[in-house]
Amino acid sequence: MIPVVMSGGSGTRLWPLSRKNKPKQFLSLFGDETMFQQTLMRLDGIPGLEPATIVCSNDHRFMVAEQLHELGAESSTIMLEPVPRNTAPALAVAALQATSKGDDPILLVLAADHVIRDVPAFHKAINDAKEQAEQGALVTFGIVPTEPNTGYGYIEATKKDTISAVKAFVEKPDLKTAEQYVSSGKYYWNSGMFMFKASTLLAELDKYSPDLLIACHDALENANPDLDFIRLDQESFERSSAISIDYAVMEKTEKAVVVPLDAGWSDVGSWSSLWDCAEQSEDNNVTYGDVMLDGVTNSYVHSQDRLVTVLGLDNVVVVETVDAVMVASKDKTQDVKKMVEQLNDSERSEAENHRLCYRPWGFYDSIDNGDRFQVKRIRVKPGASLSLQMHHHRAEHWIVVTGTAQVTCDDKVTLLSENESTYIPLGKTHRLHNPGQIPLEIIEVQSGSYLGEDDIIRFDDNYHRD
Repeated sequence: MIPVVMSGGSGTRLWPLSRKNKPKQFLSLFGDETMFQQTLMRLDGIPGLEPATIVCSNDHRFMVAEQLHELGAESSTIMLEPVPRNTAPALAVAALQATSKGDDPILLVLAADHVIRDVPAFHKAINDAKEQAEQGALVTFGIVPTEPNTGYGYIEATKKDTISAVKAFVEKPDLKTAEQYVSSGKYYWNSGMFMFKASTLLAELDKYSPDLLIACHDALENANPDLDFIRLDQESFERSSAISIDYAVMEKTEKAVVVPLDAGWSDVGSWSSLWDCAEQSEDNNVTYGDVMLDGVTNSYVHSQDRLVTVLGLDNVVVVETVDAVMVASKDKTQDVKKMVEQLNDSERSEAENHRLCYRPWGFYDSIDNGDRFQVKRIRVKPGASLSLQMHHHRAEHWIVVTGTAQVTCDDKVTLLSENESTYIPLGKTHRLHNPGQIPLEIIEVQSGSYLGEDDIIRFDDNYHRD
């Protein structure tokens, strides 16, 4: 059995913690590990598991690799989607990759951003699903509903409270319809988790979405190996339809089976659902970080960087980060995505990036800026290097805080120790390298007429970035 983890979501409803370039699956929202890492960790103890296949955005590849490394899971396969195309193409390339050496494994399809609190119940459902998949079924995991929720799609089963054939997949209903679904006992929330033999999925894709399968076959056939990644061919992958596996196959196949799952599941699709999943105080509050409350009830308050105080409010969400604060009524948190749309329309960087930006060589933190200057704190991992680059519009001053810096400026290479500095004039080709055994930290002061990240001309890069 191969776990296939789909990790392409953007998580806009959990802004400002979740942003395009670091969405919720890569955040530590429940404990020390990220949601992506917890997805893999909860599979521990299941017999016969092969290394996982991760399907993710090209923009997130280094975060995926780093978080796999932290788990000791470097043998996982990382497949890079050049453009977003929903779940059907992602699962098609995963199945094609799994069968490329003549094998026919079972694929356990998981999302990277779900919460499952009852792991033993989850493992039992996986064992039940495996029996069905071995017999040629396309299995979907149906969540036993706890309320008539209008935010989920539903699965109609032919029988109550047991493994059964799927009668229909149903779109998100209105409240009255959802109440009828839940009371009937034959409807489940659609979890977006599946299990099937790779060959079974490919046969059904060939039957119901042949053009998509051909495009995905070509994308994998023409893929380029890039460090530890499989970079799918963009031209071929773009020919595939942007369609979910539900629409492409599951709603059409006669082989769909639903396995009930009652394991404390949530897709953490909003701040209110995050409040539901977390441990609450006597006043039904959930707090993280440096928070002080007085007369507050039924609320979620998250502080990342500063003291946050809230007085005399009920049913609110307050989230503070180093560069943004969001305050909302808890019953309106599904609309946070509208605020993100406004940020995008205004071309605000807060929609995509945190102030602290991770790179394969380390990270940088933009700690101050003005009309013609910007100050960054830069940390470089031992042995790592930034790209060989130049800028058309800015000069840079580098001051070493800790560690040793090897600085290339045109043809000159210099070693700098703590408290030493150097100047990189505008237009000079330069590179920063950490030759030491401890992290290198520098303060970078940029000055010039334009300080955007797109003013970087790369001549050489260890990480194959453009």
